[in-house]
Amino acid sequence: MLTIPAVVERIVKESPLLEEALAAGLINLSALARKIRPAVSAELGKKVSDAALVMALKRLTPKLTDRGSQTRKILKSMGDMTVRSSLTEFTFLNSATILESQKRLLHHSAVSHDQFMTFTQGVFETTVIVSSSLEKVVKQVFAREKMISRVGDLSAITLRLPAKSISTPGIHYAIMKQLAWDNINVVEVVSTYTEFTMILEKKQVDRAFTKLKSYLWR
Repeated sequence: MLTIPAVVERIVKESPLLEEALAAGLINLSALARKIRPAVSAELGKKVSDAALVMALKRLTPKLTDRGSQTRKILKSMGDMTVRSSLTEFTFLNSATILESQKRLLHHSAVSHDQFMTFTQGVFETTVIVSSSLEKVVKQVFAREKMISRVGDLSAITLRLPAKSISTPGIHYAIMKQLAWDNINVVEVVSTYTEFTMILEKKQVDRAFTKLKSYLWR
């Protein structure tokens, strides 16, 4: 059975910005109650008072605050942040030979340990991000594959996250939000167990690094 607190919580969580502002105590609860009253009333099928909505919002706020506090603690214990430049992204249509092409690329690059390389295989396509010095090699070993796109002049920012971040909601969102608010576009995201890598246009990487450094270690 739907209740007022349950509906109010769902509405708030549908808007991350609203959720964060509410947790920070930046929103007038009475004004917010009047704003969401039509939606809550429609979902419950009955009239709802502003007072009941304000009470639900007051009870919800501590839960949001605790969640944000946990995220901040984990980010404060984050490790290094590194930048790699001169990267190129290739995307190929998946095929019966795509894995063999990946093996050939790994074989060609095995002698060099300072090259950047990632593979992401989806249902229909595979993306390869490499140091630009490997462009010719990629074109050779993937010559039989159908290229969907190529994007050059890219850079990567890699964050070393604590192991506990994998079981904590909102860690990646907290990081990406800083770039989104500053109108910095993220071309691609690649992650491992404790590494979170964002691929950006070369012209935006300095601004992104400064923004993240200010947010994480202020």
